[in-house]
Amino acid sequence: MLIAQISDFHVTAGGRLAYRRVDTSAALERAVAHLNALSPQPDLILATGDLVDLGTPDEYAHLRDLLAPLKAPVFIIPGNHDAREPLREAFAGDGYLPKGGDFLHYTLDLSPVRIVAMDTVAPGHGHGELCDTRIAWLDKQLSDEPERPTIIIMHHPPFDTGIAHMDKIGLLRGAKELGDVIARHPQVERILCGHLHRAIQTRWHGTIASTAPSTAHQVALDLRADGPSAFVMEPPGFQLHRWQPGLGLVSHTGFFGRYDGPYPFFEASGDLVV
Repeated sequence: MLIAQISDFHVTAGGRLAYRRVDTSAALERAVAHLNALSPQPDLILATGDLVDLGTPDEYAHLRDLLAPLKAPVFIIPGNHDAREPLREAFAGDGYLPKGGDFLHYTLDLSPVRIVAMDTVAPGHGHGELCDTRIAWLDKQLSDEPERPTIIIMHHPPFDTGIAHMDKIGLLRGAKELGDVIARHPQVERILCGHLHRAIQTRWHGTIASTAPSTAHQVALDLRADGPSAFVMEPPGFQLHRWQPGLGLVSHTGFFGRYDGPYPFFEASGDLVV
C-alpha cells in the first residue's frame, strides 16, 4: 500500500493571496498535477489539515474543485484554519465524515492498514486540543482492532519541535493523555500530522510521530528560543508512506516542482558509480 500525505494548503477564494504573498491555489494545482504523475500511483491521499485559510464555504467550494482531478481518493481532517460545519457540508457527499456530532473524526478500515483520523481543532484558537471525549473515542477505536496495523492522522503534532512560535500553538491539551493511549496500543505504526509546514519526526510513546511539509509555503527553520514567526518559500513538499508486510511503514519526503535530472550514476567510461 502506498499512501501520499499532503498538508496545509491554506486555499483562499477570489484570487486572494495568503499573507498577501502566497498563491496557495496555484500551489495546490501544481501539487495535484505532480501527484497524478507519480508512478506507481498512491492508493490513497491523506490531507492533514489547514485545508483552507479562513474556513468559509466559498473556500471549501474552491478546494473541492482543486482536488477533483486527483486520481487517488482523498481523505481529509481539519486544522486550526478550518471550520467544522462548512467543511462537513462541502465534503459530506464523500461519505466518510460523520454526518453529525461535535468532532470530525472517523476510522478507515482499509487493507492492510487501518487509519484513525483525529480532530484536534479548538475553535477560535491556533493551538489544538484533545478533550476527554476525543481521547476516549480513540482508545475505543484502537481497542476494537488491537492486531491491525494502524496509522493515526491529526493536524497538531503532540510533541515539541523546537520551533518556539509554533510550539506555542501546538497540541496544548491532551498530549499526555494521548501518549498514555498510544503506549497501551503497540499496533500504532505512525502518527501523521501537519501544522508545522516542515518535515519533522521523533520517537514518541513507542511509535513515530511526524509532520509533513506544506504544499505552499514552509515555516522558517529557526530553533532559537526567541525566533520570530516567519515563513519561507522553500520548495513545497509531500510525503509518501509505503506499507510492506513484514517491514512496516517506510516514509519518503518529496518536493513538488521541476528540477534537473534524474541523471544516471555513470562516468564517461560507462562505469557505474554511486
